[in-house]
This record gives sequence, C-alpha cells and structure tokens, in this order.
Amino acid sequence: MALIGIGLGSNLGDRLNNLRSAVWWLENEGFCIKSKSDVFETPPFGVEDQPYFLNACLLADFFEGPHEILRRLKDIEVKLGRKPRLRWGPREIDLDILFIDNLVLNDEDLVIPHPRLHERPFVIVPLAQICPKWRHPLLGLTIEELCKDIDTTSIIRITNL
Repeated sequence: MALIGIGLGSNLGDRLNNLRSAVWWLENEGFCIKSKSDVFETPPFGVEDQPYFLNACLLADFFEGPHEILRRLKDIEVKLGRKPRLRWGPREIDLDILFIDNLVLNDEDLVIPHPRLHERPFVIVPLAQICPKWRHPLLGLTIEELCKDIDTTSIIRITNL
C-alpha cells in the first residue's frame, strides 16, 4: 500500500461540487482517503485568461501501482465531465498525482513526484495543511520549507473539502 498525494482543481461548472464529487469517486474506486485539505480559490496558472480555480489536496492509500493510479484518476475525470482542451486551460476537474511515498519515477507516461509541484502555490498551500513534513525526494525540502519560498498572497481559503 502506498501513500499518495493527489491534487484536485476545478474552474468550470459547480467547482466545489466537482471537487467533492471527485473525492466520492476516489473512495468508490478503492482509494482510502486519509486526510483532506481545505478548499482554496486560486488564480489560473499558465493560461491566465480563464476563471479562477478551486483547489485542494488529499492523502490517500491505494494498493495498485503508479500507472493504475493514473488510469483511475483519468477515468474519474471523464466521469465528471472533463473534456479535452488547451493544456493548462479551463477544466471541469483536474486530478494530479503529486507524489507516491518517496517514489521517483520518470517515464514517457508519468513523472513522480509531480515535476512542477514545488512551483505551484495552489498545491503547496493545501499540502502544507495535510503533510507539512513530507520531504520532496529530489529537492530534499519539506512541504513546510517549500511553502516559505512561494507567494501565497493570491490564495484564499474558501471552505472544507
């Protein structure tokens, strides 16, 4: 069994319901949710001309390997109505593997830990709530330490996940 950090984001439709529905689907797909961050409203990243996002993170246990985890997350996105669009563009739901324990994986389909995790306040802030002591296996820094190096002024706590 592996401990997985999962990032959730939505900026189309009923954003909060999209996030909560994703949690429901994760549980029904066999993920054992251990901890959930709060929900934060965040400005868009990458493509800026789009609605603000709601973002959250969670920790879950799961018995399958990384590629099966990715497959299940992508299946859940489709079930929740995600449509193919511009990279970093608007989306109904986005589910990202942020880390799996201390695994380092880099193949053509999957990179773990998430290659831009440390650059994204919308990931670091919610992760700081649920796993501040998790240490990035490549950078050697904890989430708590990474949080000190990013600008969090544009992130607003909205509610519980």
